[in-house]
Amino acid sequence: MALVATAGDERRVRPVRDLGSRRRRRGHGHGDLRAAAPPGGGRRVGGPFRPDADALPLPAVVPTVTLATPAPPLDVVEAEEVKFGKRLLQAQQDDVPPPSSDSVGHDDDARPRDKIQRRLAQNREAARKSRLRKKAYIQNLETSRMKLAQLEQELTMARRQQHGAYGVGGGGVAPAEPAPAPVDPRVAAFELEYAHWVEEQTRQATELRAALQSHAPDVQLRVLVDAGLAHYGALFQAKARAARSDAFFVLSGVWRAPAERFFLWIGGFRPSELLKVLAPQLDPLLELQAAEVRKLQNTAKQLEDALSQGMNKLQQTLVETLMTVDVSPDGAAAAGYAAQQMASAVGELADLVDFVDKADHLRQQTLRNMHKILTPRQAARGLLALADYGQRLRALSSLWAARPREPA
Repeated sequence: MALVATAGDERRVRPVRDLGSRRRRRGHGHGDLRAAAPPGGGRRVGGPFRPDADALPLPAVVPTVTLATPAPPLDVVEAEEVKFGKRLLQAQQDDVPPPSSDSVGHDDDARPRDKIQRRLAQNREAARKSRLRKKAYIQNLETSRMKLAQLEQELTMARRQQHGAYGVGGGGVAPAEPAPAPVDPRVAAFELEYAHWVEEQTRQATELRAALQSHAPDVQLRVLVDAGLAHYGALFQAKARAARSDAFFVLSGVWRAPAERFFLWIGGFRPSELLKVLAPQLDPLLELQAAEVRKLQNTAKQLEDALSQGMNKLQQTLVETLMTVDVSPDGAAAAGYAAQQMASAVGELADLVDFVDKADHLRQQTLRNMHKILTPRQAARGLLALADYGQRLRALSSLWAARPREPA
């Protein structure tokens, strides 16, 4: 606000509007300096008077001067706005955290991991379905075993009635021929279980071959190898149950193909011979691996010889026991002694179950130790070679059975 002085004594001082601010609002740049005194004295139109209490007496005429703060030019204002906008943008950018160095290449590394996780999920789902199929299969086996036991009981009763119906003249009864030994339901169940085991091994071999041909990662191969080893463990457990029911059935190998029985050793394959079959399929082996394989083969051979010597000793003991049995009817004492000797021979035959268990334990330990020596890819090739070897033996048996025969 500027002070305006007019001519004459004791004139009033009145406020004058700042024209510079009005011009700045209109975009005129700097405010001007001008004389505000109207010609001839008197009031200035448009400006309010101060009250009488605020009037200041001036002794002389003073020219009216309007002082106003010069407004900044328009380009300066725009420059300030640009600077303010830049500072605001910089502040917003500072709020965003910088990318972490750990995230560099994260997408590239995450892709193979995601692929492995998907394959592991697929393997878990396949294992779950396999367990469900196995559970349903075991339930069917239990049902079949109960039906088989019932049929066996009915057949035994029919044979007894048939033998009781025969008689001879003179009131005598003809001695009946001994009835054939009944089939143990657990043995019949083992035959069915082994057939299912062969089918499952064929399926696993197909998965192993596909994984090896597609160059699957070691994680996937390790899962397939573990499943194959567990499959062999299930076979050894089933054989142990069948051996407790009928050891001769397991030792004879009638549940295997004829060509497989040709290489049979205490109800299964020889571990040392198995290593000979696998060795060409595992090349190239490192020097340390080759040394460990040779050491494992020598250990298996020594344990095989020990079990074979035990079997020979058991056979010799049975021969000696049977040769000392007195079967001549020379009194009740001789008959009692013979029964005692036969009971002793039967007790010695119970050791056959232990031999079957020890032989299967040696086979399982050989497979596990071989797995520890080899890499996942080598172990996968080894299990595939073992499955193919068994398949070739069964195919050879089929060809042998279908061979042309000379007429009798």
